[in-house]
Amino acid sequence: MAILLSLSPPNPVFPKIPSLLTPNPNSTFSSITTTSRRHSILKITSLFVISFAPQQFSLARSSEQAPAPALAKPSLSGIVNTKSWFQFVGNGFAIRIPPQFEDIMEPEDFDAGLSLYGDKAKPKTFAARFASPDGSEVLSVIVRPTNQLKITFLEATDVTDLGSLKEAARIFIPGGATLYSARTLKIKEEEGYRTYYFYEFGRDDQHVALVAAVNSGKAIIAGATAPQSKWDDDGMKLRSAAISMTVL
Repeated sequence: MAILLSLSPPNPVFPKIPSLLTPNPNSTFSSITTTSRRHSILKITSLFVISFAPQQFSLARSSEQAPAPALAKPSLSGIVNTKSWFQFVGNGFAIRIPPQFEDIMEPEDFDAGLSLYGDKAKPKTFAARFASPDGSEVLSVIVRPTNQLKITFLEATDVTDLGSLKEAARIFIPGGATLYSARTLKIKEEEGYRTYYFYEFGRDDQHVALVAAVNSGKAIIAGATAPQSKWDDDGMKLRSAAISMTVL
């Protein structure tokens, strides 16, 4: 698929419970290691999810709210070829997974979105989630109805229906973040071109590369997150993973 880039204007596996009858001297270390990895994953993904919390949606609906984050660095540093990576195909999207990343979706992630006996279905937090072996780098995909992000009279069919690249930053980037890069990506499809918004930003000690697209009233958002200290070495790989997300 051809990609046209246009610069934005300058301005977890649960720990096994050790047997009480036959204590395992290594079980304590194993539990601590697994718990630490899980805590790291939850900490990293929380930054990605916070952008789409309900309290953030109301902020995006008003043009009188705080302005979008200022752009700190105007360049897209680079990407790598991801064609040899495993391609995960989800409900309405596909994304390439970096080598050695593991699927960390949990049973409750798959059960979310289902309802029994008329009960209201619990919203599904993640559509896909993968992490590096140590859990410090996470690739996630979230799907949300666009009317939860911004009220529109008609069903949103393209990310531009949520506003311009700058305007939509209020929706996709959490408050207090430093914006490093913002781009509009146009992907050629059978019926024309689909628009994707790309943002790269940092908050606290985390660095995030995020790509968002819209199809049939649903926003599909892919985010790759890692500690700032690891971004110099692995940022190109993580950025490439996020940009590999395509709408099906």
